[in-house]
Amino acid sequence: MQGLWHLGSVTAACLASVGHEVVGFDPDKAIISSLIEGKAPLFEPDLNPLISEGIQSGKLRFTGNMKNACEDAEILWVNFDTPVDEDDVADVDFVINQIKSAVMFLSDGALVLVSSQLPVGSIAALEKFSKEHILDKHISFASSPENLRLGNALKVFLHPDRVIVGVRSPEDRTILEELLFPVTKQIEWMSVESAEMTKHAINSFLATSVTFANEIAAICELVGADAKEVELGLKTESRIGPKAYLSPGGPFAGGTLARDIEFLGKISQERRLSTPLLSSVRLSNDAHKKWVQRKLLGCFPDLSGLRVMVWGLTYKAGTDTLRRSLSVELIDWLLGQGVCVQVYDPAVKELPVNWANRVKKCASARENLEEMQVLVVGTEWPQFKNEARILSEFAQSNLLIIDPNRHLQGCLGDADFPYLSVGSRQLI
Repeated sequence: MQGLWHLGSVTAACLASVGHEVVGFDPDKAIISSLIEGKAPLFEPDLNPLISEGIQSGKLRFTGNMKNACEDAEILWVNFDTPVDEDDVADVDFVINQIKSAVMFLSDGALVLVSSQLPVGSIAALEKFSKEHILDKHISFASSPENLRLGNALKVFLHPDRVIVGVRSPEDRTILEELLFPVTKQIEWMSVESAEMTKHAINSFLATSVTFANEIAAICELVGADAKEVELGLKTESRIGPKAYLSPGGPFAGGTLARDIEFLGKISQERRLSTPLLSSVRLSNDAHKKWVQRKLLGCFPDLSGLRVMVWGLTYKAGTDTLRRSLSVELIDWLLGQGVCVQVYDPAVKELPVNWANRVKKCASARENLEEMQVLVVGTEWPQFKNEARILSEFAQSNLLIIDPNRHLQGCLGDADFPYLSVGSRQLI
């Protein structure tokens, strides 16, 4: 198992739990040291116990020695979480170069299964490299796009709806059936390029759905409609369906959806193909990122000295990573406006260093809340609903609640706090 951040540590632990012998390696020595002690590099529910069980059973071990990990491997499963920068541009070269280094140590007949987020065509490029540089061995490649979700990753891996796998030959398919059948037999087999493209298509579809729903919600705010009622109307339409990604709320974040939009945009641009729909998704999402700012400026033309509490810093509940977090982006903007900010997140242990002495980190959701003028719900942690049920006991009655995804709606009881959410009838 190559690459051991979220995707890799989850895959390694789950694979060992179904009986496979797994050796995990990563260039980051700190990650290896932590995993050897049974600690994942980031919080994921139930992951640490599963890692410890794997180590104790002898099915799972970790090493920083690439040669030691690869030389006896029948399958090299590449699971780097491809890094993205502040503009959601992926560092593809980092992952490709790591794979190129590892395949040099593989034995003849080994198979490389790639689940890292790479643009379509990456497998073909790796095959070309292998044929040109590893002349004495036959190394084959396959693709299985990752489908994990932070906070629910173990369930998604061990009980998937289905798994997408792209292979070149029946022989590779047989090898991967032995690998994956202990997890699921619901496998959609296809070509390597189709598997790579499927990941881009899924994430682009989801990103497009999010931006579509939020643009509809923005119009709802202007005309007195409720976007949640419109969502109900959409999802009860048989041609759309109840699981459609059409809830009005915050923009997509975390880098995952944006990364695939960027991949397709680059591919289209290189081939001079016009894709106006896909090209507009990022533009729409970026505009929607300003929704909270617009609402604050609408209520408080001068934000200097405003006292704001933010509940939740992680980009979603169930994780402690701040990677591409919208709350972080919002707080950076608030600080620039001279706002007094305090935050609470049940999972985050340390705040960004550039907030030192500028943002107060609270020990509880209700700490000092009676002095706040605005509460922003940044992450949908379930425990915030319990706090909302008794909010009137420790907050001023005129506290403005900005809750883009309506996480607290229905939990405020008879309390009559000013309340704003995306796509709701705007009463302020």
